[in-house]
Amino acid sequence: MATIRPFSAIHFARRPDLDLSLLIAPPYDVLDDAGKAALVANHPHNIVTIDLPYLPPKSVGPDEVYEKANITFQSWLDAGILTQDVRPAMYPYSQTYTHAGRTFHRRGFVVLVKLSPFGAGDVVPHEKTYKGPIEDRLKLMQATGMQLSPVFGLFSDPRNEVTSLLYKNCAMPEATATMHGVKNDLWSVIDAEVEQQVIDLMGDKSIYIADGHHRYTTALHYQHLMEQENGGPLPVGHPANYCMFVLISMQDDGLQILPTHRLIGGLSGFDVGRMKEAMGADMEVVELPVHENQLAEVSHELGQDDVSSFALFDGVSRRTYQLKLKNRDVLATLLPDQSETWRSLDVAILQHYLIEKIIQPNFASSEPTRGYTADATTIARQVDGKAYQIALMLRPTPLRALKDLGDQGEVMPQKSTYFFPKLATGMVINPLRTR
Repeated sequence: MATIRPFSAIHFARRPDLDLSLLIAPPYDVLDDAGKAALVANHPHNIVTIDLPYLPPKSVGPDEVYEKANITFQSWLDAGILTQDVRPAMYPYSQTYTHAGRTFHRRGFVVLVKLSPFGAGDVVPHEKTYKGPIEDRLKLMQATGMQLSPVFGLFSDPRNEVTSLLYKNCAMPEATATMHGVKNDLWSVIDAEVEQQVIDLMGDKSIYIADGHHRYTTALHYQHLMEQENGGPLPVGHPANYCMFVLISMQDDGLQILPTHRLIGGLSGFDVGRMKEAMGADMEVVELPVHENQLAEVSHELGQDDVSSFALFDGVSRRTYQLKLKNRDVLATLLPDQSETWRSLDVAILQHYLIEKIIQPNFASSEPTRGYTADATTIARQVDGKAYQIALMLRPTPLRALKDLGDQGEVMPQKSTYFFPKLATGMVINPLRTR
């Protein structure tokens, strides 16, 4: 099961001239050119300068951009913009945010987790990884010798023992930053007795990756490269044997999974009547008496359904329809090798039934183009009948499905989960080598 340990983090110096809110950034893979430029314009020392040296994200740049990122990073250390804690610590990390009119507090902690290959049971994935993002992150990790942003991991703790133990003596945060309306607070715990208790409690738990599969896989590749350089296995305590995580209990009250709605383009002559005929008795189609500015309410109502239910927004007619599944195992003949749990996922039904069996054969001559959003308020604006003809809205993927499928060794379809809010990059950094 999971092996964790404290570490001596690198972080932005606690200086009055450094506003941490201007220095942190979202995860690199949700940014584009404009997003990066805005962060750098707000402050030249924003972590995105180092964490996203090449655009577009998830693509591989030339060696010199990663070398430049390292030169910049080292110069910030030399100038005292970044500093390293002397003593190893565990770092309680909370995020306060508002969603659907309610305020939530999501509490976790930053720690190092011993690497284990997928399938060993210690760290459990739920998504596939791809070559490009791994190559990009690996080149950056090699150049800087740093893990710049954490992996988001979940663990089961029904009695909330771990979080309660770490937060029981937390008073004023040592660092606070606000990004996109989300307040990020950080503390450090250097109590050896508390640390050992947390290590012991985590020792019988698996960790499920919520976000950061490519970052974790990159750490595995980096470990392998270090083993090659060493001529064999690394010493037990070697930094390359570990990966920085933010760990959050599955039972935490602030944990939110949002649906990732699909925007579909490349269609010709889309017609709801024809789609209904193609689905036959598999789904019921009902027009909803709502205006296009009410799609957020539609999304909320979908989340209350206890059976697979979707909404379709037609960008040409500006009408909205509910699609309710009648055939509970509609993927049984299409994908018999997948488990029943996997086949019951809304994202699997959407992808392999709605898109691949119904929409593409009837309304597209080739693979449809796709966009993604977790914000239903943006759908009507983006789906205008031009770039995207329709939107398919779905319910959030339940957390239990992530755990159950991970335990079975099955991975979910792409974009199955959207954990909100995203973790901030730049609160703490994990050094993989000494200067």
